[in-house]
Amino acid sequence: MPELTRTEAIDLVGRYEAGQEIPERMRADVRRLGGLLGRVLRESGSPGLYEDVERLRAATIQAYTDETPEAFAKAAEIADSFTVERSAEVARAFTVYFHLTNLIEEHQRVRVLRERDGRPEREDAADSVAAAFVRLSAEVGDDTALARLQALRFHPVFTAHPTEARRSAVSRSIRRLARLLDELDIVLRNGADERRTERRMIEEIDTLWRTAPLRPEKPSPTDEVRSIMEVFDETLYTAIPHVYRRVDDALQGPGAGSRAPIVKPFVRVGSWVGGDRDGNPFVTASTTRKAAKIASEHILLGLERTASRVGRTLTLDAATTPPSPELLLLLQRLVNDDEAAALEISKRSPNEPHRRTLLLITRKIAATSRRDATIAYTRAEDLVADLRTVQESLAQAPAPRQAFGHLQQLIWQVETFGFHLTELEVRQHSAVHAKALANLEAGGPRSEQTLEVLEVFRSIVSIQQKLGPRAAGRYVVSFTQSADDLAAVHKLAAYAAEGGGSIPVLDVVPLFETFADLQAAPRILAEIVEHPAFRERLEQTDRRLEVMLGYSDSSKDVGPVAATLALYEAQAAIAAWAQENRIELTLFHGRGGALGRGGGPANTAILGQAPQSVDGRFKLTEQGEVIFARYGDPAIAMRHIDQVAAAVLLASAPSIEHRNRDAAQRYAEAAATMDAASRERFFSLVKAPGFAPWFAQVTPMEEIGLLALGSRPARRGLSVESLEDLRAIPWVFAWTQARINLAGWFGLGSALEAVGDEAMLQRAYDEWPLFRTLIDNVAMSLAKADSRIAQRYLDLGDRDDLAQLVMDELMLTRSWVIRVAGGAELLENRPVLQRAVKLRSPYVDALSFLQLRALRGLRDAAATGAPADPDLQRLLLLSVSGVAAGLQNTG
Repeated sequence: MPELTRTEAIDLVGRYEAGQEIPERMRADVRRLGGLLGRVLRESGSPGLYEDVERLRAATIQAYTDETPEAFAKAAEIADSFTVERSAEVARAFTVYFHLTNLIEEHQRVRVLRERDGRPEREDAADSVAAAFVRLSAEVGDDTALARLQALRFHPVFTAHPTEARRSAVSRSIRRLARLLDELDIVLRNGADERRTERRMIEEIDTLWRTAPLRPEKPSPTDEVRSIMEVFDETLYTAIPHVYRRVDDALQGPGAGSRAPIVKPFVRVGSWVGGDRDGNPFVTASTTRKAAKIASEHILLGLERTASRVGRTLTLDAATTPPSPELLLLLQRLVNDDEAAALEISKRSPNEPHRRTLLLITRKIAATSRRDATIAYTRAEDLVADLRTVQESLAQAPAPRQAFGHLQQLIWQVETFGFHLTELEVRQHSAVHAKALANLEAGGPRSEQTLEVLEVFRSIVSIQQKLGPRAAGRYVVSFTQSADDLAAVHKLAAYAAEGGGSIPVLDVVPLFETFADLQAAPRILAEIVEHPAFRERLEQTDRRLEVMLGYSDSSKDVGPVAATLALYEAQAAIAAWAQENRIELTLFHGRGGALGRGGGPANTAILGQAPQSVDGRFKLTEQGEVIFARYGDPAIAMRHIDQVAAAVLLASAPSIEHRNRDAAQRYAEAAATMDAASRERFFSLVKAPGFAPWFAQVTPMEEIGLLALGSRPARRGLSVESLEDLRAIPWVFAWTQARINLAGWFGLGSALEAVGDEAMLQRAYDEWPLFRTLIDNVAMSLAKADSRIAQRYLDLGDRDDLAQLVMDELMLTRSWVIRVAGGAELLENRPVLQRAVKLRSPYVDALSFLQLRALRGLRDAAATGAPADPDLQRLLLLSVSGVAAGLQNTG
């Protein structure tokens, strides 16, 4: 097939992009930023780079649209014709394009959110807490609905799992571009402001192009802590109280802000960053202390600034706003503690007692940050009490709008974040505990690992003494397989306290990960609650218990279909056990960003959970690219929190619980058939002799380990001959890079084929939320796969039988998913998502061609025993980063 002329290429690209149903303002952004990137490539790239990028772009679009073997071969031929150096430049250009496209899509989402914000007619009950409350009230009555609202809890836990492929420098550049896009939305067209903004945009895109896309070395755990802090500083610190305010505004109407809020803080933010040591030798007791210290410094600085800002606005004269006796007592106490500052403040605000009080409170917050024991707060609860005294005085004055305005938001921030910001959690593997206990009980010298295990408990004590039990009170035990695994934590804590030390306040959280462990969970829980330390802690917490479920390893263990069904059954069984034993259960969902690890829209997943397994409380892990996608922009963060909290509130509605229970019973036989068939198919692949080395051959699994994504190693130490110890993240990441996405769908086609009743499966799709979520998530996974490119990756191996098995299951699954969901193609019922996938797929293909070229070169060298070409390795890693940006998920 001859190569397109320049005119034909421009026409083809234009027609393709015009064929996507893009909103006009978004289309204008695509044209503008795409055009600016083109200028940068012409100005700053090597000679001919822009033309080569356009050649490959046109060829991949042609291959994507007409699907002829000749067009596909031509695109691959163009990619293979580049030198390695030119291939690296082209890969970088497409990666920058994806960063810009992702930014444009995010910006359009923000526009849509702003347009419908505060318009209930544009929302359904699962879209906002206020709408969910109205629906819940209609089912259970106002009083019960209000009690459930005030007991609501959404608890995201940020992790440092290495799935964010882009550098922090790149992320910051993108955020600067986002602010410039915001400016463009408000400046006059064709004026000086627009020209100035566009000039700054091209400067920023040039910076993005010139910034090395790959990290030179792996980040340290402390680097990861500081990276997460950026999200809190930029968005969460202000976004979370704004969510509370929006809910209260909707429920109280015109009276909101002039009377006490209905809403109680319902978000708690957790973190594993600096605390998760399962398989990460770089997370030490010292790291955990540093993580807590850094987080505390950030929140105290934020509270100090906010309190100062609010205090300066309270210029309320005592004659118009008389202070309460309680406020005067508080003011006198503050003056006595900080006389010099009090004298200076009184000179500026001689008759403004509320202002003076809050500015002196600000001084105490600053002293808390400096650890100045003479005037510092010892507990966040004491700060809340002082702020409440100011608030109540204002309300009695009466100055209700000052009482329940900005001051209320400050109170919400203290109640949500305390002095610790994140509730830091420690995680360790049960085998490490068992080894340390054996060492201690045997007597004799203590190993270095045992000493480190004990030091972790002392770190927890230190953090709790400084910041309170909430700051670091949960201890997650990976691979919990018996009650002894949990009891070991309390035994080790006692050993750590020998010699007069303190035992930390601990909520020990079992993590059930494999299929067998999920099935055994109720039995293990029944045993552990009889353990003395557990029983005592249950009584201290009014019988509250947290249980974590692992999505990643269960999916790698038995396949995505069987894992989905097993997780549902485990939740139902654990919830039933908790009900019988009068335990307030919180299920902690260890979900990843990718579909093979429990990813997908969280709110729809919540509404499909087993009855009574949510009960107004939902906790999940958030990691890698998901953190920045959901929480990187304030408007999107507020929307995500509102949607998830709405689903958590609504999940306990009788109608939702009845629907889920009835559907699970109605389709139990089909579920059993799907479970057996999908597992058999999955095992036929992963348990085939030689599967592990073949997997490493046909995907960039081994090479992904060279990417400086995170501090934690990709493997727990075994060789490529075994998948048992391969972490779930590289398992998913590798299949994603190969454009197969096998971890998200393999076995579903065989499962649906085994059921065979198409009409019944279509009814199940309409009536059974768990099944619908599974089908929709698989549809998204398949839409991001590409069978022709997948075949090229599979051709890298020497096992035609395994390659054919994968391709057969891919075709079977695609066919069944389309039939079950309805329509003629994948994602037909989700047009916005379908458009996003189609818009970027040809450009992802371009990067896949470049990655294949690098992989073939590396594989050929390995076959002859020659050393790996560093330029090819770099090209491979550049393409990995680009594909991750294009597909918007990694692990």
